[in-house]
Amino acid sequence: MLAVMATSAIAAIAPAQAAEVRPFDARAFAQAQKQGRPILVDVFADWCPTCKAQAPVIERIAKSPWASKMIVFRLNFDTQKAAWKQLGVRRQSTLIAFRGPRETGRLVGDTDPARIEALIRSPIA
Repeated sequence: MLAVMATSAIAAIAPAQAAEVRPFDARAFAQAQKQGRPILVDVFADWCPTCKAQAPVIERIAKSPWASKMIVFRLNFDTQKAAWKQLGVRRQSTLIAFRGPRETGRLVGDTDPARIEALIRSPIA
């Protein structure tokens, strides 16, 4: 009985798996695509109010156990122009989901949690 209680206590305090969040890097992005990983590219700007509204939604969803194999690449709109141009992005607050090299969805300027979650789930399903 004590062993069961101890195991339950450890499970309760162990951190849940979450998506990996990292700055956008073209090589790491290409490698994740090659591996067929689910990917979210979050094109943000520090000054963007829409990006600031999206951030906690993405963070909350990325902590979900079902998102544990996903990589979230944060692409800085102000400093990584070549990268966002290559992805066909026209403005900050763009979210793009990929399953490997295949784009599965895109949102621009959307802060609705349900639509953001559906986008994040799109490469996982």
